[in-house]
Amino acid sequence: METLPRFWWVPFGKVPEVNATNLAEELRSDFPPQILDVRTGREFRKGHIEGAVHVPISKLRSRVDELPFDRQKPVVTICLTAHRSIPAVRVLNARGFKNVAQLAGGMVAWRRNGFPIKSEKG
Repeated sequence: METLPRFWWVPFGKVPEVNATNLAEELRSDFPPQILDVRTGREFRKGHIEGAVHVPISKLRSRVDELPFDRQKPVVTICLTAHRSIPAVRVLNARGFKNVAQLAGGMVAWRRNGFPIKSEKG
């Protein structure tokens, strides 16, 4: 049973964060975090971090159990500007994920730092 606040989707409040530079370093490490991108399908196809799993925030609560993630390993949630990723952190925490953070500044910060993105045609 989830123990989420009534307004779990509200993008306010503090959640753990990782900045783009640190995430880029962690992704090159021997133990990279799992990446969950909660943007829309269109946003995801336009450009995402290599290896990210895509589940729109609107579908996350019903699809958490489909995630190919280890609940004991770090997860970083990502959206465009770090608003939708806040409730994503809350959902994962409520479902038993132990080490969840959001990308501070979202994909805007990732791109601003010049880090690589993968895009899909379509």
